[in-house]
Amino acid sequence: MDDANKIIRAGLYAARPENYFAKYVSSKKIVCSGKSYKISDYHKIWIVAIGKAADSMCHSLQKIIHANGGLIILPRGSKSKFSSKKFSIIHSSHPIPSAKSVFAAKKILSFLEQTDKNDLVVFLISGGASSLASLPDGITLEQKIKTTDILIKSGATISEINAIRKHLSGIKGGKILASLHCNAVSFVLSDVVGNDLSAIASGMTFCDKTSFLDCLQIISKYKLTTKLPSKVLSRLSDGARGKIDETPKKPKIPNQIIASNSDCLDAMLLKAKSLGYSTSKYPELFGDVITAAQKILYRFNKVKKSCLVFGGEVTVRVIGKGKGGRNQELVLRIIPKLPPNTIVASIGTDGIDGNTKYAGAIFDHRVDYETIKKYLTENDSNSFFKKYGGLIKTGPTHTNLQDIGLILQQL
Repeated sequence: MDDANKIIRAGLYAARPENYFAKYVSSKKIVCSGKSYKISDYHKIWIVAIGKAADSMCHSLQKIIHANGGLIILPRGSKSKFSSKKFSIIHSSHPIPSAKSVFAAKKILSFLEQTDKNDLVVFLISGGASSLASLPDGITLEQKIKTTDILIKSGATISEINAIRKHLSGIKGGKILASLHCNAVSFVLSDVVGNDLSAIASGMTFCDKTSFLDCLQIISKYKLTTKLPSKVLSRLSDGARGKIDETPKKPKIPNQIIASNSDCLDAMLLKAKSLGYSTSKYPELFGDVITAAQKILYRFNKVKKSCLVFGGEVTVRVIGKGKGGRNQELVLRIIPKLPPNTIVASIGTDGIDGNTKYAGAIFDHRVDYETIKKYLTENDSNSFFKKYGGLIKTGPTHTNLQDIGLILQQL
């Protein structure tokens, strides 16, 4: 498995934020979405970083521009890679919001309210921000928590989940910028298939392309009408009837995606080629995990010394009570049809897969479907890999560019 591990590590290394800031930032200026900002034109530079990569993004940027201070909002259990008396660090909740998420949101709003017109705020946004900073609008926190949990388990895509989040929030979809009193820019790591800025982190510093009506259609699509809190449904219905203002539809500040899943896949391809493999790529993998597994197997050419790298984010409809995640389940569904002498792996670049402490799994031999059937029925992929081996544990990686994986035939 040495070659497979080398290729995976190349993908993880490419996900590090420090690889990308030099393209947009120097000690004298910041360039964001084609607009240039001279640092000397501003009295103070502030950083507001939110997401799984908040600390590593802030650390990378601070090495270049030496900001006056700011806020870092990152998940609980993720020890910050950066510390400074100039910055307040808040450990918040993910993937389900909590009172700490509301505290973080209010802290950001208060911070922005105190900015001066001659200041510049640099937002650093990465996946996880939707839960880490939460300010329910028209519903209670408990109703928001229940809604988020139901959506995550429904099989809905992250873009669909975030569409609903934006319409139940007082800060998402660009609403947070109403408290801003100065110029600002936003640098973003994409954890969304298609790199849609309105979906990444629920469009926190961008705007929103979805509507209240879209939210109702998503709820209908996944048959959630009888499961969601009645207050949530009534608010979305009121919005669809025009009784509540829509989310902002135009961006107020420039937003720049600095890295995405494709950067990881390109690095993996280069490493695989350097190891002598013929290569192919399946980018923007999404949708139900069952269909995704079939698509990956179809794309794999099964010739000697070949490697297919894939990336994106599949969805799992949780019906069982087991432990696992989308990466572990994806690997488990591929295993029964694994060709001889073939390795399959899939991991989250954030180091977290589902409700486990693992990043994903890697496996190199075939197991019949009857053996794995009970694990799939209970969404218990983690127990399978604990028994048969193959779990990958990285710990929090302080980045988030979706998931990466490979199928590799060595002989």
